[in-house]
Amino acid sequence: MPSFDIVSEVDRQEILNAIDQARRELATRFDFKGSDAKLELEKDGNLRLTAEDASRLKGLREIIIGRLAKRNVDLRNVDQKEPEISPLGHARQLLVFKQGLEGDKAKEISKFLKSSGLKIQSTLQDRQIRVTGKKRDDLQSTIGALRAKDFGVALDFTNFRD
Repeated sequence: MPSFDIVSEVDRQEILNAIDQARRELATRFDFKGSDAKLELEKDGNLRLTAEDASRLKGLREIIIGRLAKRNVDLRNVDQKEPEISPLGHARQLLVFKQGLEGDKAKEISKFLKSSGLKIQSTLQDRQIRVTGKKRDDLQSTIGALRAKDFGVALDFTNFRD
């Protein structure tokens, strides 16, 4: 039986490339000369932005978001946490990259697939959804229906097998 997987992942290499480009831009921008602004990729894959004040943090966030968008990283998978501003003026913000389908989103997608009326079966498997059907055409119309609806995360379709 034909099948495919629904996943929601961000390409780590594209994130690294965007961070590298943003660091190079940061070094050449006039408004950041002599600044202590930094982009730090943490071990868990999150990105920490650090600047002297809120306005520079905003500029730093605009730079990295622009670079991520140019590298085709879907910004729906980037969770921007609330900026932390200390009484001394130092500002920090965390950008969390969502990998895989979270429980609520996976349930929402599964419920949508069941109510779509297509002759398919869907099963949740470790942060991804496997969709199987008897006909390849059913799977292709499923992909079309999923692309037409916005679930708030980027959806990719992998492992399409006959």
